[in-house]
Amino acid sequence: MPRVATQSEIEIPFASFHLEGELNLPPQASGVVLFAHGSGSSRHSPRNQFVARTLREHGVGTLLFDLLTTHEEREDQYTGHLRFNIDLLAERLLGATEWCHRQEPDLSTGYFGSSTGAAAALSAEICSPVPITAIVSRGGRPDLAGGALPLVKAATLLIVGGDDDVVLELNELACAKLRCEKELRVIPGATHLFEETGALEQVAAMAAEWFEDHFVGEKR
Repeated sequence: MPRVATQSEIEIPFASFHLEGELNLPPQASGVVLFAHGSGSSRHSPRNQFVARTLREHGVGTLLFDLLTTHEEREDQYTGHLRFNIDLLAERLLGATEWCHRQEPDLSTGYFGSSTGAAAALSAEICSPVPITAIVSRGGRPDLAGGALPLVKAATLLIVGGDDDVVLELNELACAKLRCEKELRVIPGATHLFEETGALEQVAAMAAEWFEDHFVGEKR
């Protein structure tokens, strides 16, 4: 029976807390992408919400969720110590991955990471009991994944703004350490948040193409 589109507010259970999220699956979804947002952000990030809508238009499901609890987010606003805790963020992403796989075991799984979320995605991939097919990083800090980089197996696309000089250099160094299928794409004239006219649209289109190609290719 053909799948109908579903949209739901969800809670991802952990040992002593839960994380809130939004699971959206278009009809006949080829896979689902979990979003690991960047430092100081949340599932309501307008940039990630925009990319998620574009993915769904291309038949890819999305799960946007908060990596931190409400209490942790309030605490982190003052200390900033959790947003760079890559191990913690990766652990939360792994928990969400296993939860999502239990709900939709037949769908391929991918990660979309922004800023520090990209490092969390790469770090989580090498430990995930659920196979991760593809990863896309938007203005990410893959360098913070450290020793995980050579162990990543998922096809990985790094997207960086051409005017985001420091992050571009860090992505070039990280890309050289990856041993999986990989690609680094630079959007000319774009800065870190891709706020320039048309820049975020390019990110979304590239991500949709990457996930769609790899999800469909996995099922052939």
